[in-house]
Amino acid sequence: MNGSARRSLKSAAQLVLLLLVSWQVLYWCVGEVALRSPLETVQYTGKLMGTEAFWGHLAETAKAFGVALVLAGGMGLAIGFLLGLNRFASEMLEPLLIAFYSIPKITLYPILLLMFGLGISAKIAFGAIHGVIPVALFTITAVHNVRPVFLKTGRVMGLTPFEVIRQVVLPAALPEIFAGLRIGFSLTLIGTLLGEMFASQRGVGFLLMNAIGLHNIDLIMALTFLLTVFAGVASGLLLYVNRHLQERGSRA
Repeated sequence: MNGSARRSLKSAAQLVLLLLVSWQVLYWCVGEVALRSPLETVQYTGKLMGTEAFWGHLAETAKAFGVALVLAGGMGLAIGFLLGLNRFASEMLEPLLIAFYSIPKITLYPILLLMFGLGISAKIAFGAIHGVIPVALFTITAVHNVRPVFLKTGRVMGLTPFEVIRQVVLPAALPEIFAGLRIGFSLTLIGTLLGEMFASQRGVGFLLMNAIGLHNIDLIMALTFLLTVFAGVASGLLLYVNRHLQERGSRA
């Protein structure tokens, strides 16, 4: 393990310790009415993970999130490359993407329900529309930042448009594209959970919304803890890969 990795792990450990201490202090201030202590939450989380029903809900969320992430990433990359390689189309359509991104997505959920119904399809669609625009915008910017001489060289060598993307544009723009995928990952997860919270009978989001309605603080804290741990670990791994790609790109 190199020095940079050790420093990152040390910083992460210090952050986790700070959060736990802050959580415990907040619990002492607020009490049992609105919070549970870290120890109580971990104990209840262990009991929750020992139930078969929880794993069924988790599998439903994982399936919806996985499909939504593939759709968001695939469509975002396709839109980003198409507009990034065509300046005229980019100048015309990129402002529309930004305008659509500024719309609160929850206002679109009734339309998605009418289109896809109350099943898993609506959750997938709601998750995908949260992640696709950031991926597309980051990809457009990344393609625009590729040096024109690289593109001209590819054309001189007789490469097809697909080969130019695969052999020239993608390697040069990969660090910025991956940054967009990292943000799209987080937003797709949020969208999927929101979809489960508002119109679903299955999934972690449904469990969380049901717990809020019943004022089940133990379940609220356990689910929030699990989601925070998952998001934190995934974000840390993606950030590590992103930095590695940026360092490799700067050395190239």
